[in-house]
Amino acid sequence: MSRVLSTFSNDTICAIATAMSDAGIGIIRVSGPKALSICNTIYVSSQKEHTLLSHKPNSIRFGYICDGDEIIDEVMISYMKAPHSYTMEDVIEINSHGGMLVMNRILNLLLQTGCRMAEPGEFTKRAFLNGRIDLTKAEAVMDIISAQNNFALESSKSQLQGKLSTKIKELREKILYEMAFIESALDDPENYDLTGYSQKLRSIIIPMRNEICTLIESSDEGKIRKDGIKTVIVGKPNAGKSSLLNALTGDERAIVTDIAGTTRDVIEETVRLGDIVLHVIDTAGIRNTEDIIEKIGVDKAKSKIEEADLILYILDSTSETDNEDKEIIELCKSKKTIVLLNKNDLSDNIKITEDIVRMHFSGSSNEHLPIIRTSMLKGNGLEELKDAISDLFFNGDIVHKQEIYITNLRHKDLLSKAGNSLELVLDSIEKNLSEDFYTVDLTGAYEALGEILGEEIGDDLVEEIFSKFCMGK
Repeated sequence: MSRVLSTFSNDTICAIATAMSDAGIGIIRVSGPKALSICNTIYVSSQKEHTLLSHKPNSIRFGYICDGDEIIDEVMISYMKAPHSYTMEDVIEINSHGGMLVMNRILNLLLQTGCRMAEPGEFTKRAFLNGRIDLTKAEAVMDIISAQNNFALESSKSQLQGKLSTKIKELREKILYEMAFIESALDDPENYDLTGYSQKLRSIIIPMRNEICTLIESSDEGKIRKDGIKTVIVGKPNAGKSSLLNALTGDERAIVTDIAGTTRDVIEETVRLGDIVLHVIDTAGIRNTEDIIEKIGVDKAKSKIEEADLILYILDSTSETDNEDKEIIELCKSKKTIVLLNKNDLSDNIKITEDIVRMHFSGSSNEHLPIIRTSMLKGNGLEELKDAISDLFFNGDIVHKQEIYITNLRHKDLLSKAGNSLELVLDSIEKNLSEDFYTVDLTGAYEALGEILGEEIGDDLVEEIFSKFCMGK
């Protein structure tokens, strides 16, 4: 069923659907009611005839794209006839050579011949508006494109296959049935008996609320799986922070010297440890300093700690802890933290033990603080670090533990809204309120779940969601 919104446009659109690079193949996508006729005007067969109008659907044809008598490129053209296409409109895909110049020449020809340049995500938006996919599947398309790890990819594929939308539809159907029953009973009390119904409804609502709670609870882990772990490296100057960043990236990304205060600003890198993605920020060494520039770096380091999912607190184990260490520990106490006791290769000079570290962290939320002895010089401790991160965020198990993870903040907010509405239904039952009150809050839950699918959605949100898509998708 198509969704009629004011954002819907019925003209014919085109865009380059592949990366703009000197690749072997490039694809220009065309969708809309005039896709076939417009492409026919710039296409000729090997016999130099405009024969695209006789192109059989779901087939591919060799020929040439021409600007008048000039051949621009030899191409393969595929044709998918409505409604059996991605957008449920007539779709033409021109497979040309992948050079930027040739693809732009073909694109400009299409624009001159009657196409309009597609907006970001407009092909997928048309698939949504025409009823081919719901909004969860549309959002999954972009998630697949931007997936940074196997977990994000698997979660996005699961959503594209409809596992989330199927669950949401099941919940909505149950709610709708109860809403219809209550309305029927209120309109026709002679044929519909509401005696004892409130307790029956309660037994139906509680499992639904629990299912929604389970989905919401998956969101924190889902976000980590999808987006990676925002990780901040902190410590005093010369503890080994920059060496740790270089060890994680496998590159000389940060300057390493014996001079304290070398790192003045934050350095950001994305690091993959197996299937764990870390967005690592190396910060200025935290200490009291009169250097204005270094002080700005220290202040930035402190602000980054507030935003972090994970703190890697690196200590020079050959130096005793001092007030500056205590200040850093106070900043870390409310965050998931892993302590790295560095320079462990200098075993004759070790002055900081695990017991000393645990004593400093006593009373914090880090009840089972991971402490790893490392040597950035020799590369020791990185495997133990990976295991510690897995324990902190995935209970030591980096595989999927459930079919559906909520990775989208919009979905989480709407599930919370639906769950709150169901809680209000249970509250009304507890207070022995009339069935009219049940209907109001059941409707609230039904509509919130519908927004996840795109059944109850406004133009502004449609534009916002699809504006984040890449061109040509």
